[in-house]
Amino acid sequence: MSRYLERAEHTARVIKVQLNLMLERETEEDDRHWMRTLKSLAIDTAGVAPGEAQAMAKSLVHATASRSSIVTCINAARENARQVREQISSEMWEQLNRMFHEVKRGESDEAFDDSDFLQAIKDSVHQFQGITDSTMTHGEGWQFIQAGRALERVSALSTLLSVHFREFYGAGSEAEPLEWIGLLRSCTAFEAYCKAYTADLRPDRIAEFLVLNPSFPHSIRFSADAFETALKQIGTEVSSKRSARVERIAGRMQATLAFGQIDEIMSASLQAYLETVLRQCSQAHSALYQTYITYPIEAALQAS
Repeated sequence: MSRYLERAEHTARVIKVQLNLMLERETEEDDRHWMRTLKSLAIDTAGVAPGEAQAMAKSLVHATASRSSIVTCINAARENARQVREQISSEMWEQLNRMFHEVKRGESDEAFDDSDFLQAIKDSVHQFQGITDSTMTHGEGWQFIQAGRALERVSALSTLLSVHFREFYGAGSEAEPLEWIGLLRSCTAFEAYCKAYTADLRPDRIAEFLVLNPSFPHSIRFSADAFETALKQIGTEVSSKRSARVERIAGRMQATLAFGQIDEIMSASLQAYLETVLRQCSQAHSALYQTYITYPIEAALQAS
């Protein structure tokens, strides 16, 4: 549930930023920028013909056929919440239902403005997070919600940064300031970055802020720290033998970020570094799933 909601909010934010940037760019470059947007959302672009990228990206708003679309994510989050209805608060369920009906209205209303819809999704997910923190006991279930959100955020941010820096950093490529502003806004980071570094849009500083900053909620390191913390709290309520593997993987990912130095990362390869983080995300997801969801019945009987 938590990962689906985080994915819906991230997709809405990235597409909304791209729609706003279209007003300030040269129109003939739109297809290239939309193609990058698709890649940054981990969408396979192998079969996307020239000129189709924008339409495909916009299909992520309302289409139900795509597993990555906002509508699909909200529907899946609601279905997962329904299965644990007794574990969440009534207020959380009501907020998810409001989101569900909001996306249904967006599907049926041809005059519905995409920008307004994307903003509504962002606001609704933020409201759900606030309601969750205010109305749910901060026990094992709440910690799973934090772990899901943090793991999804690490993965989404790593993909976004990898795609952007691959196109605009190094090998003689130069990005206009507008592109770096767009990246920061896609991570809700423009104002926070300016407070830390002023408005000097240097790629290495942007990478340092979005990858290694320990106190900004949409940095990769902050999210990895939150994921490890949540898993440790979950582990205190179950057998330490069962939880050790997933905690070890989360700790390795957290250490990768906690001890990283941006000059070393950039001189070696930011893409390779982020690919390592993405690989650790995948390992953590698999280990978490095997540890707490699909472990054999014999292990469950022994634990009880």
